Amino acid sequence: MPAQTTHQPSLTTQEANELLGSVYPQLNEGGRTYEVLDVFSGGCTVRLNADERHLRPGGTVSGPTLFTLADIGGYVLALTHAGADPLSVTVNLNINFMRKAGIGPIDGHCRILKLGRSLMVFDIDIVAGADGHSVSHATGTYSIPPSRKNNPA
Repeated sequence: MPAQTTHQPSLTTQEANELLGSVYPQLNEGGRTYEVLDVFSGGCTVRLNADERHLRPGGTVSGPTLFTLADIGGYVLALTHAGADPLSVTVNLNINFMRKAGIGPIDGHCRILKLGRSLMVFDIDIVAGADGHSVSHATGTYSIPPSRKNNPA
């Protein structure tokens, strides 16, 4: 299923990385671990640069690490397509793990399935390795905060 290309991003890739870094500076302490590779109409691509700290016994990238990548993908979609409000929050996130992922770049290809006034539904295909096979797939929902122009905090 293609992305909802009627949804145009309001931030560039660089702006998305800058916003992510300002909102969550702890995310990339010690190097650029999570980053936005691309923002496009109806979607984005995020990357985890997995290293030893992301491994579980057996040399596999841990489930919580891949879950974090999926959540970051949804967050980036919300920031870039529904408004750059850092108070967007995860309502639901379901993930299926299909293959082992090892050290190296792991990419998440995200797309908007539905974007309404208060909720955004998305999915993300997480791929890794030289062959680019899916290692996990997630679907999620983000809550989009109402505009605070008319509703100050």
